[in-house]
Amino acid sequence: MPVPVSQALTVASHVIRQKIKGNKYFPLVLMLEPLFRCNLTCAGCGKIQYPKEILDRRLSVEECMKAVDECGAPIVSIPGGEPLIHPEIKEIVEGLKTRKKYIYLCTNALLLKRKLDLFTPSKYLTFNVHLDGLKEEHDQSVGREGIFEIAVEAIKEALGRGFRVTTNTTFFNSTDSEKARIFFDFLSDLGVESMTISPGYCYEKAPHQDRFLKRQQTKSLFAKILENPNKKWRFNQSPLFLEFLKGNIDYDCTPWGNPTYNIFGWQRPCYLIGEGHAKTFQELIQDTDWDNYGTGRNEKCADCMVHCGYEASAVNDTFSSLGGLSRTIRAMIRPRPSRQT
Repeated sequence: MPVPVSQALTVASHVIRQKIKGNKYFPLVLMLEPLFRCNLTCAGCGKIQYPKEILDRRLSVEECMKAVDECGAPIVSIPGGEPLIHPEIKEIVEGLKTRKKYIYLCTNALLLKRKLDLFTPSKYLTFNVHLDGLKEEHDQSVGREGIFEIAVEAIKEALGRGFRVTTNTTFFNSTDSEKARIFFDFLSDLGVESMTISPGYCYEKAPHQDRFLKRQQTKSLFAKILENPNKKWRFNQSPLFLEFLKGNIDYDCTPWGNPTYNIFGWQRPCYLIGEGHAKTFQELIQDTDWDNYGTGRNEKCADCMVHCGYEASAVNDTFSSLGGLSRTIRAMIRPRPSRQT
């Protein structure tokens, strides 16, 4: 199973409780962004453009815990920037573990081996390592040679110490589908718990705008990558989201499912688009014009098929009806051939 049974049950019970209460706008994963500073300059990143005075700022432990308590999501993803740069990352993680939150600490792994002693293996903590392909593809993506090998060694060290380790991979229009499949085989043999995959989002200030996929390109690429998947591949994602990437099913975006909290507050409307910030989570939910976002509603959303917008949509489909649950089970057992040509 891609995740521990306890985590799957926690998420399922959270969604069911929200359904029983009749809540439409509820969070599944909190994107807790404690800082923007990073030790790499990836070509597809939309964070590194901030000026020095912003990159020097960071959330305190108290601010992080307040946001987590306010939001109530069962899963907390800690992206960045590079979270391991944060001088209080140990205290942030410990605070989340005390609250029994399932943590995905997203890292490029440059500091991981050095920082492992700060942490204790736990079902609540997962190191989610950024890898955009095998050596040539990944090093090109992050703009520095040798990073792939450092990340792989860090993964081996973390696994050897008993930590949960997953990977996250962003695909661009230069991705070769056959190389991607070989990459998935490599990660499976490496022993990572599961993989997260997504097309890149075309951040307005990303340094290389020509790398991003259009919506139809995304469907075509993922149809090829995921066609007849190797049985040893394990994805830390809804089976219906994978069907969405292949073009077999369509969803509206549900950005409130993955709300973002950072040094500016609660980001409207999502992790990818910054159109102002709310002071509280309730203000974010109640005062954001959600109908103004999503494919067909906003030009910034035109080509987006990213997990932080659509994963919650797929999970919601699973628990909305017997039909959704049935579609999910079928996708788990036998993924549908893609409709793409």
